[in-house]
Amino acid sequence: MKPIPFNTLTEVAQHMRKDLTGDHRKLKEFILLFAHNGTGKTRLSMEFKQAGKKFDPDGNVIARDTLYFNAFTEDLFSWNNDLENDTNRFLKLNSDSVFFDGLHELDLDVKIEAFFNNYVDLKFDINYETSIVTFSRSIVVEGHEQRIENIKVSRGEENLFIWCFFLAICQLAIDKDPAYSWVKYIYIDDPISSLDENNVIAVACDLSNLLTREDNHIKTIISTHHSLFFNVIFNEFGRSGKNKRYFLHGKRPDGYALQDTSDTPFFHHIAILSELKQVVESNKIFTYHFNSLRSILEKTATFFGYENIDKCIASLKAEDEVLFERALQLFSHGKYSVFDPVEMGDDNKDLFKRILEGFLTKFEFAFPEIFNEEEQKVIE
Repeated sequence: MKPIPFNTLTEVAQHMRKDLTGDHRKLKEFILLFAHNGTGKTRLSMEFKQAGKKFDPDGNVIARDTLYFNAFTEDLFSWNNDLENDTNRFLKLNSDSVFFDGLHELDLDVKIEAFFNNYVDLKFDINYETSIVTFSRSIVVEGHEQRIENIKVSRGEENLFIWCFFLAICQLAIDKDPAYSWVKYIYIDDPISSLDENNVIAVACDLSNLLTREDNHIKTIISTHHSLFFNVIFNEFGRSGKNKRYFLHGKRPDGYALQDTSDTPFFHHIAILSELKQVVESNKIFTYHFNSLRSILEKTATFFGYENIDKCIASLKAEDEVLFERALQLFSHGKYSVFDPVEMGDDNKDLFKRILEGFLTKFEFAFPEIFNEEEQKVIE
């Protein structure tokens, strides 16, 4: 299928809503979206959420339809580390947010614990009156069990707790609890920050088990930059005609495009190569693209057991190898990031093109719907 071009993320969000609410023959229940960091995934989730709000004449929100998880959700939880005494540490909930409305009555502890215990050996206590969470852990000292109270958990453990908090609320919405009867959509953006691969897989499987329940009628969007998480979710949801998979292209400064990946298995390196081929064709090659190319080469070298990434490139000249190594060292510097893009000079562009061509000459990728030149021109 041809990539679909958009000028703004607002238009992308509107298109995704049409996927979930359109003609019954094309109606989707689930959208899985892959996009690189810096492309606009979090902003897209906020645009989708905003499109579901209704306002009164004074501008106050009177209705909403999207329960969402993204970086803003994580920011609703903050640590008090008791810097003065270093003993009474707790996680503070931002009680001003509607996210926590009605929690006093819902008593989420049991639901959160059912998810949380799948990942870590920690105990927690939620004080709904003061909106604080404390953590404890049992240890064995000289054969006797002791409980350590008010501990500061790791960043990964903290993120897992926040994620399980959200899953518990999702379960209430799926169970049609009156407190969440307004939820028509669940939008989840990258829930796996600071997690190792084992927990990434566990999170993906638990989420899939919850969302694929037969009694779940809530439409869901999941976006991620994490290839392992994407592939586990992809496989868990299967190839149902009710599901949609996209790759979100960020086109600076021309807008965005959605590439449908539903017809073939999706691998994140194919998506990256697709993007690199596009920038070569447009000659809009930025310094951070060298890092993307290096990532592809390193993963390929590891897969085939090569000692050096130059083994992944056909007909690599000695002078090109030296120049490529220098370019990687230079463009790995922080100021050459995706968040502050700098266009390459002509010499480096030519070098980049030779390296990419040498890689694609040695390894053939049979994904014509992604590499088709005529289709790529749609979004140029």
